[in-house]
Amino acid sequence: MRKRAFVCVAIAYMIWSAPMGRAQFQAPTDEELKMTADARAPGAAAVYLEMKEIDSSVARFRTYYARIKVLTEKGKELATVSAVHVKGDSEIREIHGRTVLRDGTVIPLTVKPEDLLEEKTVDAEVDRKVFTLPGAEVGCILEYSYDVWYHDNAYIDPPRWEIQQPYFIYKAHYQFTTVGNVFWSGRLPEGVAVKKSVSGTYSIDLADVPPIPDEEWMPPPGSFGYTLYFYYSDALDRTEFWNEAVKAWSREVNNFSETSNTIKEAVASLVTASDSDLDKAKKLYAAVQALDNTDYSRKKTHEERKRLKLKDEKHAQDTWTQKSGSSNAIALLYLAMVRAAGLTANAAEVVDRDKGVFDPSFLDLDQLDTIVVSVSVGGKQIVTDPGEKMCPFGTANWRHSLAGGIGQSAQGPSFTITPAAQYAENTIRRTGILTVDEHGGVTGQMQIAMTGQEALRWRQSALRNDESELKKQFDAELEPMTPQGVYAQTTRFDAIDDPAANLIAVVNIEGTLGAAMGNRLVLPSFFFETRGDVSFVKEEARMEPVDMHYGGRVTDQVTYRFPAGMTVEGAPQDATISWAGHGLLVAKSLAQPGQITVARTLTNAFTLAKPDEYQQLRGFYQKVAAEDQQQLVLVGSAGAGGGRVK
Repeated sequence: MRKRAFVCVAIAYMIWSAPMGRAQFQAPTDEELKMTADARAPGAAAVYLEMKEIDSSVARFRTYYARIKVLTEKGKELATVSAVHVKGDSEIREIHGRTVLRDGTVIPLTVKPEDLLEEKTVDAEVDRKVFTLPGAEVGCILEYSYDVWYHDNAYIDPPRWEIQQPYFIYKAHYQFTTVGNVFWSGRLPEGVAVKKSVSGTYSIDLADVPPIPDEEWMPPPGSFGYTLYFYYSDALDRTEFWNEAVKAWSREVNNFSETSNTIKEAVASLVTASDSDLDKAKKLYAAVQALDNTDYSRKKTHEERKRLKLKDEKHAQDTWTQKSGSSNAIALLYLAMVRAAGLTANAAEVVDRDKGVFDPSFLDLDQLDTIVVSVSVGGKQIVTDPGEKMCPFGTANWRHSLAGGIGQSAQGPSFTITPAAQYAENTIRRTGILTVDEHGGVTGQMQIAMTGQEALRWRQSALRNDESELKKQFDAELEPMTPQGVYAQTTRFDAIDDPAANLIAVVNIEGTLGAAMGNRLVLPSFFFETRGDVSFVKEEARMEPVDMHYGGRVTDQVTYRFPAGMTVEGAPQDATISWAGHGLLVAKSLAQPGQITVARTLTNAFTLAKPDEYQQLRGFYQKVAAEDQQQLVLVGSAGAGGGRVK
């Protein structure tokens, strides 16, 4: 009797978990076919009439289904579908699709999975099969489904449902069947709860799901969008999980960064007893930064490592001996070396802020991906980012600043958050002398000096591109900032491979600047802001926080030289615009015989701004935008001596 009951339960599992198989497509209603817009999604290119995802670790499959109404030309892009699967562990089967035209005509998808275009992503373990539904047109309904089947020996990760999409969703259903101790975390709309059946199936049903916000300088969507993540754990609760996980992580860190004889000998060869603690920390940092960081070069294949007699890195000494390693291995090598030098140092592993935020309710260490090292020097904690190639000592990539995670300390391992980057460390200074003729023709040269995050970004780009390509990329970023009719061309970079120095780009300027009106010449006062798209001015309201990534300061100082006989008739008055504690714009001009110098400094002294601060932020940038549009007027008549222009 007991055996029979077990068999019945097993059959119930399989029935409940069975994939959709051949898609059960729906007959469209007249209202759906006639729809040309949606009041619930004004201006939308498309809306999802229905979405489904059915996951089963019991039957070893995932099924995806979507039904989409196309409202504009842009919405037709959704006819191209990218189906993702894990290479070697799974395969895509049972692809079905069709397009229903506005008159009800049905055009079926006839392609087979083996005929689909296959695209490899950056992650070599993941493949994408791409198919396009035929005959898509404005007003049509797109409908498709496909299954991902997992091989018998493959591990199946529990699902992570990213519920919000770029488009409005009428109705959505998500379902997961599994066995074992399952936890979940995420953000769901008010009134929506996870339902669990007696058969071990978890499900949620949603209606009228708004599109994920698309706002300037928005945090990563994974930080605030509707999501639901499942995960397995033997822990009884979240507290037990993190207590054990953080302790185990700290033990692994200490084991890897053990100060072996090899490490001690290396340290002795790099520092001296007379070096200060700060000098020791800097010298050892420079030594590990000089190693081959395989996250920036290329990870060697198993065959290459075997031929070169390289072994898997199990301790920091392996990284040092082989003179190469991943970003995290190099960071832990630095930890080992500063400890061997007698300094107090601790590691932390944090989330990449460009991907999301650390969520302690999500019981998974995989959300953390970067190790940083804090070194104690003279009673001060200096956070370093050794795994970031070209990152100066005492600086962390903005993605690892103000980032949550776990870390070591004198009180033991625990949750932590790295300090925010200081705005004064991140500077761009653009200076130059431009010669303007009576017709507005302009020639000259600019120097753009960078420190902090911008310098780091371009130095890391130089690791992946040759000089010619780097110049093209820099020119492409300058192009929308330079006035119409003016051409900016980068001629060289200074200190591109020296993180301790200012990075300088030298740029030649030529073209036509401004417009001649009779005997007057009208020029933009602030060279780089004439066409600049000022942030936050167009958005009247804000739903999500503003994430500036990091605070910083941009200073422009441009001297315009003009022909004899021309004088300054009008120039911007000196101005100071402030948003207390957050932002500051200072603009000045100084006229002298034959030339005028215009200077501007914009300081952003904040990293994050809450939605309720947005109107203050917007008001500040509106004033900045108005100031930046001020003009410089030269007149071709005698007069106008030197002095400050008022």
